[in-house]
Amino acid sequence: MLFRQLFVSFWKIGTFTIGGGYVMIPIMEQEIVDRRKWLSRDDFLDCLSISQAMPGVFAVNMATCIGRRLGGVKGVVCAIAGNVMMPIVLILILAVAFRHFRDNEVVEHIFMGLRPAVVALIAAPVFRLAQSAKVSWRNCWIPISSALIVWLIGVSPVWIILAAIAGGVLYEVRDKH
Repeated sequence: MLFRQLFVSFWKIGTFTIGGGYVMIPIMEQEIVDRRKWLSRDDFLDCLSISQAMPGVFAVNMATCIGRRLGGVKGVVCAIAGNVMMPIVLILILAVAFRHFRDNEVVEHIFMGLRPAVVALIAAPVFRLAQSAKVSWRNCWIPISSALIVWLIGVSPVWIILAAIAGGVLYEVRDKH
């Protein structure tokens, strides 16, 4: 029963998410944490952190992490299959249709209209996750400066992640002594 529910939940997430992996976060959080109560908010945040740090497609990484926690290898297979099935079908259909409509002005305007909605769908979970990660006025300089360093200076996010890991280790070592 769990595996079927896992497949169906990730099928819904994959089917009704437009705009990429990060847009899935609020939908996934609502389904996995709030509705199904399969994971706590902290466990969901852990999966989110791991998924962002891993190479590959974010949505598949999230399905892998959550599926593994809930049902081992079978859970991973069910979550990934549910998550990618409908997007693959839709991409194939859109690829065929887009060839016929790519120069259509209405289609171009539809895509332009979707951009602000996608930005809002990404911004909303960022603020919720900041609250869950206990980002406060005292430590908000860390994500802000990290984003600015990546954006303005062009430093690779890999270096930011490695610096954050080193900082966390140093903080823990200092805190224990």
